[in-house]
Amino acid sequence: MRRNLNELEAGNLLTKYGIPMVKSAVSHSEEDAKEKAEAMDFPVVMKILSSDILHKTEAGCVITNITDAKQVKEAYREIIRNAQTHCKDATIEGVLIQEMAEKGLEVIVGMKHDPQFGPVILAGTGGIYVEVFEDISLRLLPITRQEAKAMLEETKLIKILRGARGTVYDEDALIDILLRLSDMALVNPLIREIDVNPLFLYETGKGAKGVDALIVTSDSDTGHPCRG
Repeated sequence: MRRNLNELEAGNLLTKYGIPMVKSAVSHSEEDAKEKAEAMDFPVVMKILSSDILHKTEAGCVITNITDAKQVKEAYREIIRNAQTHCKDATIEGVLIQEMAEKGLEVIVGMKHDPQFGPVILAGTGGIYVEVFEDISLRLLPITRQEAKAMLEETKLIKILRGARGTVYDEDALIDILLRLSDMALVNPLIREIDVNPLFLYETGKGAKGVDALIVTSDSDTGHPCRG
């Protein structure tokens, strides 16, 4: 495994283990971005592709709801400019073009490597306020299906999953994703952290789709000046 996984690599690895992610393609020029976006169908999302810029939204490197070729070219220029302003030392590997996933219930799933206990899986309420709500449940790996279900039942999210707002969400799909994350973490010991946030969860029978992914490996350069 390469040292620092960028978002495209992270998404591809998650997909390999059966974790559904949005379709993505990397572009290296305005014209290339236009062609990739038109092949994907509008609207699309565009993001900087750089393993050195972890907080893309805060850096002004994510633009959503792009609906035509003119906006694609403008977004490409803006994202590159903002990335260079945010950190002149960042290695820029291109600009991601992603399908704009239908909104769903925002969930976070992931894994962290605890120095004392080893790999720990997590799940809970996702989105930009995940650190504010702190609605997260944890388990040591590996986990069973019963343990994955119990994790969800420890969160406030469970009431929404089961229809508190009128929609019953695909709890089984979320449990499947947790089990696949467990498998992925155990067979890839170099992985120290996985963060899929948000994972859009849809109504029962319609599954889920990950929108943003971070994977940190044991030999990642955590001291890079762009990663503060």
